[in-house]
Amino acid sequence: MIRASLLTVAIVLGFTAQHAQAHDKAHGSQAKVTVKGDQRCITSNGTPPHDIGRFPTRGNPNSFKTQSIKICVDATPAQTGRTVTRTNASGITLTGIMLRPGTAEFYDASSRRGFSRNRASGWQVEGMGGADMLGMDHANAHVDKRGLYHYHAPADVWTGDLHGSLIGYAADGFEIHYVGGGAQSSYQLKSGNRNGGPGGRHDGTYVQDWIYKAGSGNLDECNGAEVEGRYVYFATDSFPFFPRCFKGTVSRDFLGRP
Repeated sequence: MIRASLLTVAIVLGFTAQHAQAHDKAHGSQAKVTVKGDQRCITSNGTPPHDIGRFPTRGNPNSFKTQSIKICVDATPAQTGRTVTRTNASGITLTGIMLRPGTAEFYDASSRRGFSRNRASGWQVEGMGGADMLGMDHANAHVDKRGLYHYHAPADVWTGDLHGSLIGYAADGFEIHYVGGGAQSSYQLKSGNRNGGPGGRHDGTYVQDWIYKAGSGNLDECNGAEVEGRYVYFATDSFPFFPRCFKGTVSRDFLGRP
C-alpha cells in the first residue's frame, strides 16, 4: 500500500457527497446524489455544467444527446484483496458525467482511419494519445454512438471550479479526487520503438506504450493511494488519467458493455 504524505496536504477529504443536487440552468445540466443504505446513486441527464464542443466533428461522427443516467456504487467500499480490470468506465462525476478514459479502438493498417474495433493488432488506441483523431473537445471529452458525453481526462473547464478535491466516485465506490500536480501517476512511457504493430516510438498513442513502474510516482497501479487511513483514487494529468483497475467490489452498473 502506497502512503502518499504529499497527498495529505493537497487532498480535501472532509467532503463526502451524501445527498446533493446540482442544476446549471445555463447549460441544462441536472444531477443528483443520494445515499440509501449501502448504495450511493448518482442520477443525471448526462449534460455537463459547461459548454461542450461541437459534434459531430472530423474525428467523431456522433451527435450529443441528453441521457437518463442512474449509476449506483457501494457507499461503504472496502478493499477485497483482489483487483478488477474489466469495467465499462472508471466512474462518474458528482455532476453525472461518466469517466471513460479508454477506447474500443485498435490499430488497424487495413482501415482508412488507421484504427478500428478489430483487436487483432493488440495495440489499443489511448483516448488522450489519440485525442485529435478521436475528436476530443476542450474538456477532454467526446460523445459515443448513443450521444453520451464522457470525459477521457481531467480538464480545467470542469476541475477549475471544484469546492474541495472530490470529483466523483469510482466503479467500486471509492472516492476519486483531483489535486493537480499533487498526485503523480506511476506509469511511464516505454523507451525506444514499438516492436511490431504501428511501429514508431512509444509516444502514448497506444495503451501499450505505457508501463507501470512502482515508486516512480506517488500512486499505485490503480492510480490510488492511502491518505490519512483512507484508500482513494486520483484523477491525474498524465496516463492513466482515471483509475483503470479497482480494489473494491465493482458495481454491476460498470460491468458488461457500456
